[in-house]
Amino acid sequence: MVLLYAVNRNDKKGLVFMAAFDYKKEYKELYLPKKKPVIVDVPKMRFIMVNGKGDPNTSAFYKEAVELLYGLSYTIKMSKKGSEQPAGYFDYVVPPLEGLWWFEDNFFDGNVIGRKDEFCWVMMIRQPEFVTPEVFETAKLKLSKKKPGIDTSIARLEDFTEGLCAQVLHIGPYDDEAPTVAALEEFIESQGYRTVMSGLRQHHEIYLSDPRRSAPEKLKTVIRHPIVRR
Repeated sequence: MVLLYAVNRNDKKGLVFMAAFDYKKEYKELYLPKKKPVIVDVPKMRFIMVNGKGDPNTSAFYKEAVELLYGLSYTIKMSKKGSEQPAGYFDYVVPPLEGLWWFEDNFFDGNVIGRKDEFCWVMMIRQPEFVTPEVFETAKLKLSKKKPGIDTSIARLEDFTEGLCAQVLHIGPYDDEAPTVAALEEFIESQGYRTVMSGLRQHHEIYLSDPRRSAPEKLKTVIRHPIVRR
C-alpha cells in the first residue's frame, strides 16, 4: 500500500501541500543503489510494457515503444485534471524508464558491441497501484485521440514479480557496462548465488538519467540480474 505524506511548504501562509509520491525516493533500495553491488528482493510491481527486437539505436519501433510508454504514463498521471479521477488516485512522479534485455541464448555479460541487432527487449514504466486494466484502457483511448498515429495496441499492463536479484549502479555510457556487469557477476558468485535468466527475469536496466540531457560519462543506470542459490 502506498502512503501519501504532507509537507508544509509555506509556514508564513500556513499552507500545506501534498507532495507527489516519488517511487525512487520512497524505495531507494530498488532505485538508488550505490556503486557497490547489493542483493535485493524485488516485490510485485505493475508496469506498462512493450516487447520488441533489434538495435535500440536504429530501430524505429524502439523509438515508438518508448514514446508510447511515456505517452500512456503521463496520460494516466494527468488524469487528476479530468472530470473523473481513477479510484484511489494520488499524485506521483512518473517512475523511470526500464528495460529488460537478452539474447536468444538467455546469456548477457554486458558485451553487446556488434550484437545489438540480436537484442530481444521489453521496455517498461512502473505504474501506481490504482492503475487497473480499465484505467489503462481509458488512457489508451485518450492518447489515441490526442495522437491518432500512435499504435497503443502494442502496449500491455502486467504485474511482474522479479524476486531475488543482485544490482549495482553503473555510471557512464551504456556501451561501457561490461566491467560493471563483470563486477556484479563476481559479487553474485562470492555470495553463493548464480545468475539465472528466463522469462521476464533478464538483464535489467533502470535509466536514472536522460541521455538527451546528460553527458555519456555521467549517465546513471541501475543494472540488476536475477539470482538463485547455488
